[in-house]
Amino acid sequence: MMNDIIADALTRIRNAAMRKLEVATLLHSNTVVGVLNVLLQKEYIAGFKVIDGQNNKKTIQVELKYDDNEKSVINEITRVSKPGRRVYKNASEIKNFKNGYGTIIVSTNKGVIANDEAFAANVGGEVLCTVW
Repeated sequence: MMNDIIADALTRIRNAAMRKLEVATLLHSNTVVGVLNVLLQKEYIAGFKVIDGQNNKKTIQVELKYDDNEKSVINEITRVSKPGRRVYKNASEIKNFKNGYGTIIVSTNKGVIANDEAFAANVGGEVLCTVW
């Protein structure tokens, strides 16, 4: 049994990027899809698609993105809020990350969004992960 499906998804993306794979396969969850939507919007990944599998088990295939030197666009992807220690921030605390070069992905009452959108909408929430 897996407790933290978001941490598993981030680890699979991180490991696939280190091995320079084209595609990473993740387990399906609506929260993971929300995180991937933010990563796609911020151009950290090239794309993703949800695939229906056997016995109603869905998976997600993530197409990773690399620069001209075949280095991953994602330098670091880290899980912040964990099942044993939840981390919540208000809108003013999630304004900036890595001087604007990074992104904080936040789960709010408006869905899973990036830190700049959360600051503009003046909403806080659970900090899921950071990416840069």
